[in-house]
Amino acid sequence: MDYKDYYKIMGIEKEASQDEIKRAYRKLARKYHPDVSKEADAEVRFKEVGEAYEALKDPEKRAAYDQLGANWEAGQDFNPPPGWDAGFEFSGGGYTGGDASTYSDFFESLFGRDFGSAQHGQQRKSYSARGEDHHAKVMIDLEDAYQGATRGITLQSPELDSNGHVINKQRSLKVKIPKGVKQGQRIRLSGQGSAGMGGASAGDLYLEIAFNPHSIYTVDGHDVYLDLPITPWEAALGAKVKVPTPNGPVDLSITAGTTSGKKLRLKGRGIPTKSPGDLYVITQITLPPANTDAAKELYRKMEQELPYNPRSKLGV
Repeated sequence: MDYKDYYKIMGIEKEASQDEIKRAYRKLARKYHPDVSKEADAEVRFKEVGEAYEALKDPEKRAAYDQLGANWEAGQDFNPPPGWDAGFEFSGGGYTGGDASTYSDFFESLFGRDFGSAQHGQQRKSYSARGEDHHAKVMIDLEDAYQGATRGITLQSPELDSNGHVINKQRSLKVKIPKGVKQGQRIRLSGQGSAGMGGASAGDLYLEIAFNPHSIYTVDGHDVYLDLPITPWEAALGAKVKVPTPNGPVDLSITAGTTSGKKLRLKGRGIPTKSPGDLYVITQITLPPANTDAAKELYRKMEQELPYNPRSKLGV
């Protein structure tokens, strides 16, 4: 998937105001409208401009897009970095116009239909109306899901200043992370959304949970995975080894003849819930380095005394 530079597509600077974005769109939409344009690539350019405007006209989408940073170039191979949109508090989002079927995979990867709330941009018709709900993604450590925790988080809310430029207003909250929370789960903070009108109640804030990348564990739902290095003799002869878990080390029996890639299950050692997940240990046989004369001699002795051809099944 290619990265799209929406500012370049619209021919504007990153610091452009919302009014400047709107003027640029109107100019380009007239220039490339398929019904009137003589340009050979008018239809393609018209769709590109429409997609760029869809992303930049909304302060929330624009702030999230800008969060990706300035290190990407148009056409560069792109995958959204983990947690790229974490910490942004959105009061809306989603598609606000245009034909969604014409948007690129790049746009979809950033602003899928679940981006924010469908209420964004709607006018309140009643004087008394409940406040809008807000949405944000927050990153937590895997260990927080095992133990539960109270964490301080800082959220940024995109707003327009008096000159029509996007600014980020910050607020800090203390959030209780419940034990057993899993990735994608939402935590509801009652009354932390937009204020209501005419004495009505405020909206709620929904925090979507995502895990920070871990140095040794990966997560799938409530299950946790660990690549476990073992020695050739542990694999060949069997052994009892210490295995780390987010709740502390445990003993694990390695059966004789274990191969690399074997999956061993530690039942109930995954994320703790009413029905706890499991922790899966994937064995990885590692070789000691032949970096001394004694080590090299030992390998030569193994070569001579252990006739073994791992490629025998390949016919060579």
